[in-house]
Parts: sequence; structure tokens; C-alpha cells
Amino acid sequence: MSDINEMNEGLRWYVVHTYSGYENRVMANIEKIVENRGLSDLIAEVRIPTETIVETDGGSEKEIESKLFPSYVLVKMVMTDESWHVVRNVRSVTGFVGPGSKPVPLTDAEVAAIIADEAQVVSVSAFNIGDEVDIVDGVMAGFSGILSEISPEGSEVTVTVPMAGRDMPVKLDMKNIRKKAAQ
Repeated sequence: MSDINEMNEGLRWYVVHTYSGYENRVMANIEKIVENRGLSDLIAEVRIPTETIVETDGGSEKEIESKLFPSYVLVKMVMTDESWHVVRNVRSVTGFVGPGSKPVPLTDAEVAAIIADEAQVVSVSAFNIGDEVDIVDGVMAGFSGILSEISPEGSEVTVTVPMAGRDMPVKLDMKNIRKKAAQ
């Protein structure tokens, strides 16, 4: 019996690394192989985690879908020799995430966090340089500061937080801040 069959833990989420920009093609190819070979009992779902970013451009809002983890695809599967070979041999797949050739399944907490991140819609237009913001997540949660910089793609911000009598710039993900409530 192979090492892969010994790793079988039932239906679990695994992370597959792909060439950059080929995530959609890899997902489509895996789904086509599953359908053609009748492997839906081994490979249940293929997913590319994305988030929706709303940008305002001259008064009109535009939704842009952005990959949370570029070059990675999630596959919910039963790890067997057959399912491993199917996924591993799809064109543009470089391998599973894990040490050596042993794929490591995601924990339930990791999957829940990824799905929660997908559900969020981040609005770039809601923030302007100089806005007072509250930090709602991460090690700086509970602090407030002034928005001093927004990255060109709108996913990261720099907030100037007063600490110990000094202004300290803190880089954060856009989803970790909220506009300060009017008082």
C-alpha cells in the first residue's frame, strides 16, 4: 500500500499550487476530468478563494474580483493514489502544499477563515486619505488612527496610530479597518 492511501482521512480540503495566472484553467480541467471519469466520489469540489473589491471610478462603482491566494487552488477530495495522480498531473499544477510529496489537508479552522474572507466585500471608495479609522482585526485591533496611504490595488493601507507619544505608521489589509463612527 502506498503512502498516499495510508494518508486517506476522508473528504478534506487540500491546497494545490499552480503556475501564476492558471488557477481558473486548472480548476476547469480538474472539474472536467472528474466529470469525464466519474470521480465525484473522490473529488467533491474545486475552489479559487476570491474577494470582491468595489472601486469608484469617476462616480461609477465597479466590482473587481481578486484572488485571495494567487497561484493556489483548493480541492476538496479524498486522498487516494488515484485522486492524487488526477490532480497532480493536471497541466499547470506544480504540486500539493505539504512537505515533500505528502499533501497536508487544511484544518477546519483554516477552511472557515478562508470562506469568511471570501464573503467580505471591501470598498476602496469608502476611504480617503486623512479619514479617522478603527482597526478591527489583527494585533492592533482596538486602536484608532488616521489613514495615511492606500496601496494602488486598494488591498493594503497605512494607518498612522498614536502610540507612546509618537505617530507610528502601521501597514494593514483594507479589511482590517472600519471608518470611525461619527460621534
